[in-house]
Amino acid sequence: MTNLPERSGTPEMRAGDADRERVAHILREAAGEGRLTLAELDERLDAVYAAKTYAELEPITRDLPSPGATPPSPTTGRDWSPVEAAPSWKTGIGIMSGFRRTGVWNVPRRFRAFAFWGGGKIDLREARFEEPVTTIRALAVMGGFEVIVPDDLTVHVKGLGIMGGFDHGASGPGVPGAPTVVVKGLAFWGGVGVKRRRPSRRKGHGKELERPDSD
Repeated sequence: MTNLPERSGTPEMRAGDADRERVAHILREAAGEGRLTLAELDERLDAVYAAKTYAELEPITRDLPSPGATPPSPTTGRDWSPVEAAPSWKTGIGIMSGFRRTGVWNVPRRFRAFAFWGGGKIDLREARFEEPVTTIRALAVMGGFEVIVPDDLTVHVKGLGIMGGFDHGASGPGVPGAPTVVVKGLAFWGGVGVKRRRPSRRKGHGKELERPDSD
């Protein structure tokens, strides 16, 4: 079964940017559901953006369910969808200072963080995700970041530390249906710490109130 829209033309018809983006979205959804590994996702996305015709696009999603045809994923008891009233940040910069991305906020597909003689805190425990797979690119030069993820997310850490540290201890699977967070980057004379903690809950949500951060 093909995930491409029906066309009156032949498979040799040229594909457009919208067609490639539609297939790319299906792949990212599949990766978020655990149907594809990150390596498979990267490989197939390369094939999508190199495809010129429908005949080249069709095999890329042949082994994946059509949109809307999959059964609901097991619920995690949490709503990960974006909140219209919540802030949305794509970057965090700390130059001889610091930044914080905490509380309820909308996380884009790509988030970039930079610290020079400074630092930042990226807390995803109450965050909402715009895509099934989110990539955080962190560059710490004589500075550092703390990335906090809830323990039900799937996490992949791929960073490198040079005369510094890039914590890989939080890497591992989450619960089915939860988003995937990939943390990449470089720590030079600095550090990037990635830690799992229980999801933060506030009063009025019917859940226990977590102790405030000590920092």
